[in-house]
Amino acid sequence: MLTVIETFHSIEGEGPFIGIPTFFIRLSGCNLRCTYCDTKYSYSGGDNRTVESLIEEASGYKTKFVCVTGGEPLLQKEVYPLMYKLLDKEFKVILETSGSISVDDVPADDNMIIAMDIKGPSSNMVEHNIYENIELLAEKDYLKFVIADEKDYEFAKSIIQKYPFDGEVIFQPEGGKNLKELTEKVLKERLNVRVLPQLHKFIWGDKRGV
Repeated sequence: MLTVIETFHSIEGEGPFIGIPTFFIRLSGCNLRCTYCDTKYSYSGGDNRTVESLIEEASGYKTKFVCVTGGEPLLQKEVYPLMYKLLDKEFKVILETSGSISVDDVPADDNMIIAMDIKGPSSNMVEHNIYENIELLAEKDYLKFVIADEKDYEFAKSIIQKYPFDGEVIFQPEGGKNLKELTEKVLKERLNVRVLPQLHKFIWGDKRGV
């Protein structure tokens, strides 16, 4: 059984698959308390669901994209059977994880995408980053840095210099603020990163289940 906060059909709001219709499974529980967290409601609570019921619900939509998110989904052991069974059903699975838990046991599959955060200074959670996780990522995966201020920006640059990564590196302005400023800095410094907003917030604002 998995403890699930919510499931919903929406568009992927960030990352390389931004704008693609996706079925979301938001699991309960998080080991971090980021200052800018926009899903505090996922820290606890939720309903018990079987892997089979989630697979059945996902199959009711025409999309082949399923995003497993949280909270921190890797806190629940049953997330691994869920991911394997979704892959067996030929879904393209996106795992959104904080980078604070090893991704070593995440399925190695062409249709498995790891979307991993590296927490910057403004989160107050830097000490929880497991940088060895970067070495476990494949080129099809991606790293995301939430950028709230200059310290976050400089920190992110230092990490991608210290831990080279061949996949997508995403800089996301915290809360959608200062998108133009961040973009102009990236262009000026010729950084090989992708600047992306949270698209769903531009469409619906701070609304749950979208």
